[in-house]
Amino acid sequence: MFYEIRRYQARPGMRDEWVEYMEGTVIPYMTERGMSVIASLVDEEDPDGYVTLRRFESEAEHERVYAAAYETDRWKNEIYPMVEKLLDLDAVTVTRAAPTRRSPLL
Repeated sequence: MFYEIRRYQARPGMRDEWVEYMEGTVIPYMTERGMSVIASLVDEEDPDGYVTLRRFESEAEHERVYAAAYETDRWKNEIYPMVEKLLDLDAVTVTRAAPTRRSPLL
């Protein structure tokens, strides 16, 4: 099992709109396709910062749910254009992390 810690940078002044879109559209879309999004967080020190935490049981699951989410017409034609509008895509970072053997995230 592993997690993805995804850090996003909303375009200046657009974080509230991004959070609304993420929680109202993107996260439900992702979960419908089998992705486990376990946290939606705003950065208290950066007015445009936002973080999600995704959980995957295996690399095979990761590949399957990524394909199910990102290789659809809805993602490409409807959701992604709004993502581009609201985020600085060059600033997105993704960290893969595995819980330690005593972590409560196991």
